[in-house]
Amino acid sequence: MTTAPRNDRLSKSRRGLLAGAAALAFAGCARAEARELTVYKTPWCGCCKGWVTHMTRSGFRVKVVELEDLAPIREQYGVPFRLSSCHTGVVGGYVVEGHVPPADVARLLRERPRGLGLTVPGMPIGSPGMEQPGGATEPYETLLLLDRTGRTRTFARHG
Repeated sequence: MTTAPRNDRLSKSRRGLLAGAAALAFAGCARAEARELTVYKTPWCGCCKGWVTHMTRSGFRVKVVELEDLAPIREQYGVPFRLSSCHTGVVGGYVVEGHVPPADVARLLRERPRGLGLTVPGMPIGSPGMEQPGGATEPYETLLLLDRTGRTRTFARHG
């Protein structure tokens, strides 16, 4: 039985270390890309700005795109009108419709469930970006949008 020369063993070891380092770097890049959020909103929406502020403070890198009509964006990402809100985000391959709490988006990216994304239909009082003077809130659910037919399941409950 012959053994590899010592230099060859070291180079194999170095190759293994380099491969491991590359894998860690790639994983870090994937996480960084997953935190890049594009938000489509109309120019006149003030509560959308509030939601963007929440997302930014929670560590998301937000790019805002203002459009006069969000219907084509929602259609592109499979959000039916009945599940829509005032803005649409795209992050980590998922759609995020409406005033979804940042913690729910982080959980979505961590757990990576099957589905198109999350939605908080309408504009629930007290949701991120919809805070009221005096702290009024109403209970609401974050829904996991399962497919383009509009099937959902509860992802989180709030309030």
